[in-house]
Amino acid sequence: MFDSLPREVQVVEVGPRDGLQNEKKNLSVNDKIELIDALSKTGLKRIEAGSFVSPRWVPQMANSDEVLKGIDRAPDSTYSALTPNLKGFELAMAANAQEVAVFGAASESFSQKNINCSIDESLERFTPVLEAAKRKGIPVRGYVSCVLGCPYEGEINVADVVKVSETLLNMGCYEISLGDTIGVGTPLRTKHLLEACFASIPKDKVAVHFHDTYGQALANALTALDMGVRIFDSSVAGLGGCPYANGASGNVASEDLIYMLHNMGIDTGVDLNALLKVGQDISAKLTRSNGAKVGMALASQ
Repeated sequence: MFDSLPREVQVVEVGPRDGLQNEKKNLSVNDKIELIDALSKTGLKRIEAGSFVSPRWVPQMANSDEVLKGIDRAPDSTYSALTPNLKGFELAMAANAQEVAVFGAASESFSQKNINCSIDESLERFTPVLEAAKRKGIPVRGYVSCVLGCPYEGEINVADVVKVSETLLNMGCYEISLGDTIGVGTPLRTKHLLEACFASIPKDKVAVHFHDTYGQALANALTALDMGVRIFDSSVAGLGGCPYANGASGNVASEDLIYMLHNMGIDTGVDLNALLKVGQDISAKLTRSNGAKVGMALASQ
């Protein structure tokens, strides 16, 4: 293991979207703007800032247009938004999102529970989004949920993950984020999944998105790093969870991931001390404990 480590990796901060949408307390527009602005100042270059889904389903994201319009954008950072359909894409464009994301699943049951349609139907819905994005020169990221397990079906066949990922790439997504939505993955299963994906998908088009429900997220990230993945999703203070998966905790904490990477001599471009303060501040605003082990440890010193 670790015969060849990269000099740098990309960290995609998903706290303002994937994190906050699953927190019980709803923040004000100003609080969300302050969070994103603070994250921008840490050196994070890719920040998922909002989601243009129905506010009936995700009320925490109802004001994403105001948030995206109100943030102080760093000139070298990209601010993205989740867009499930053409209407969502148009709203994201009106709010000046620089990148959009579509989200599919490797589980039929999860797709039905999450977006009320089959996997194939969900992919069909993305076609006009990708066509519109291509016309405007807007990059589209593809998410695949439940790649290492489903709350309804249990273990997922890796061939199903590969099929959905390949389809999204062929439709025009420039990058695929493989999501362990309920955090049941382990290093060996992560290895097998990535081996299957890399048989037909270029490594530089694959990102990983690990939740830490069973405390396996960093171990899985380390496995992915060793296998050649260079793009990692994470969430400040470990914000988030999954409303369709009982007990699913948040994403791997950005502070924990970056602490590990920096101590391996891998550059992320992020000021960890500045990020630690962001994590403490947002945890206080949400009146919840900080989900970052590194944040808790250094705060007590």
